[in-house]
Amino acid sequence: MPVIAGEVDETIFSGLTKLPSRDGFRLFERDGLLIGAIDEVAEIDLAAQAHRLYRSLLILAEGRRLARVWNYVPRINEPDAAGLENYRAFCRGRSLAFEERLGEGYAEHLPAASAVGGVDGRLTVIFAATHGAPAHVENPEQTPAYEYPIEHGPRAPSFARATQVTEAGNRYVFISGTAAIKGHATMATDDLAGQIACTLDNLRIISRACGLGERFGANEEWSRHFKIYLRHPGDYPAAAEALAGVLFSAADRVTWLKSDICRSALLIEIEATLVASA
Repeated sequence: MPVIAGEVDETIFSGLTKLPSRDGFRLFERDGLLIGAIDEVAEIDLAAQAHRLYRSLLILAEGRRLARVWNYVPRINEPDAAGLENYRAFCRGRSLAFEERLGEGYAEHLPAASAVGGVDGRLTVIFAATHGAPAHVENPEQTPAYEYPIEHGPRAPSFARATQVTEAGNRYVFISGTAAIKGHATMATDDLAGQIACTLDNLRIISRACGLGERFGANEEWSRHFKIYLRHPGDYPAAAEALAGVLFSAADRVTWLKSDICRSALLIEIEATLVASA
């Protein structure tokens, strides 16, 4: 993806052992964590493609629990051949795969996740699954994504706001892509400063819910990674001024990326990953 500023590469899972590929997924393992990635040419029927990929993903992760998924959806805000927004088509296929593989109560097993616009013409999915027992966390001021009403698409998005897990002596906190949404409504439409303020408020709430205080365990022994997605690269100077020293410090690893976001009215989305020794 186009990098606006910050680190070009992000390494969360180091020391991986490569496993044989399966169903098009490149697979790796580290101390019980299974990491998988697939990158395909986007198909006309994006819902069917997402359904197929997620069925394969869930089969590959069988015996483990999903902790985090990153999704990069091409032309995420554009309509598909049937007139359904690509993001909503993707959500439909993903949700059906979860329901088919995990049953009606699948929502309690949903991991932290993000879905942003990727490179045109490519659908990319990356996942991390664990033998541990993930704790999935919600923001009390946001409707759980999997309970969004029909106005947001025929099937609700399938993710938790955050997931915490300990695996082989490491603690992981995965914060999903977070934006200016309260309840299920978009806030501060087309207002960058307003969206940053609302997003920061949501991040503070989810940080507290994860037991990290209001600043994601600042001054503790966490390796902290932040990815910040901007719809308009020209917003970078104002966004950087608003977030530096407030969300992250010079000791943190930060990458700014140009990307369309899952709702066309959203200008910024922020995700975080924290890693520490247990």
